[in-house]
Amino acid sequence: MSNVCASFCFIILVFAVSANCSETQLGIYEIKKGDFYVKVTNYGARIISVLLPDKNGKLGDVVLGYDTIKEYKNDTASFGAIVGRVANRISGAKFTLNGKVYKLYANDGNNTLHGGKIGYSHVAWKVKKHKKHGPSPSITLTYHSFDGEEGFPGTVLISVTYALLEPYKLSVKMKAKPLNKATPINLAQHTYWNLGGHNNGDILSESLQIFSSHITPVDEHLIPTGKFVSVKHTPFDFLKPRIMKGPIKDLPNGSTGYDINYVVDGRRGLKMKLIAIVHDKRSGRTMKLSANSPGVQLYTGNYLKNVKGKGGSVYQAHAALCLETQGFPDSVNHHNFPSQIVYPGKTYDHRMLFEFLIKK
Repeated sequence: MSNVCASFCFIILVFAVSANCSETQLGIYEIKKGDFYVKVTNYGARIISVLLPDKNGKLGDVVLGYDTIKEYKNDTASFGAIVGRVANRISGAKFTLNGKVYKLYANDGNNTLHGGKIGYSHVAWKVKKHKKHGPSPSITLTYHSFDGEEGFPGTVLISVTYALLEPYKLSVKMKAKPLNKATPINLAQHTYWNLGGHNNGDILSESLQIFSSHITPVDEHLIPTGKFVSVKHTPFDFLKPRIMKGPIKDLPNGSTGYDINYVVDGRRGLKMKLIAIVHDKRSGRTMKLSANSPGVQLYTGNYLKNVKGKGGSVYQAHAALCLETQGFPDSVNHHNFPSQIVYPGKTYDHRMLFEFLIKK
């Protein structure tokens, strides 16, 4: 009977999402500041292109993606998307809140990943504001998440604003307001970065620094154990800049790459803090990431295989890295993790700042 109910609920979900996409026009929108260009689609509120010069002044696109919206509809890698209602994994595709068990759609084995089968990455968002040029180019997208979507409780109003603040600075602001029920909220921005260019092969020659002394280790299904482990003297230690190809080959248990949550050092409240720095020597590009989140997921595109991307490029494993600032994975089932429950009358506020530097 439970399987029948789950199938019925999923049919309703698919119908609702199909209606959503048919009612909202899908498009591609650009914001520009000098020789810094960012393109966004309202399908999944995705960043689909970030163009900026290298040390020789040559423009390059530093994010993985596709050429058309149609291709994004078949995307399984969450290229550039806002993922949620709860990013990352929820064990057993269920959680208990205020004495009630909520069963979710299991789309990652027996677990829920990035909000479920459809989540927020395969729905149409509405374009609320769009300023292509001027001193503060920006675009704001909104989404109305209905009560019971993917099994989550309550209606939630969500917005994301992408803005170019200064030359080579990209601001991302994600907000969510539950209207009628308490609910977990953990949004993440899932762009795949390759500072050498999206068609530049792998990121193993790039250097990475993450300001984190601990990770939340996972089991064989990538579910956190609930413990905190020091990165000292391990392949997870990026407290000082390290070239990726060195530590990645030393990962335990036959891992092919990183897919782990780092605990941000020294975080207090909702203040912005420098979280990571990536540098590509060949292009001269550096990316500094700041955010107000307690964690950041490092993912090195381990599952990419023969993915046909922009301009005929074919993406393979390690073609890019993701730095997904977030609450801790599976927090709803680990009471020692920071809570992700947001109550009506309160606002979820998640901010990121990408600062790009060009060393000539």
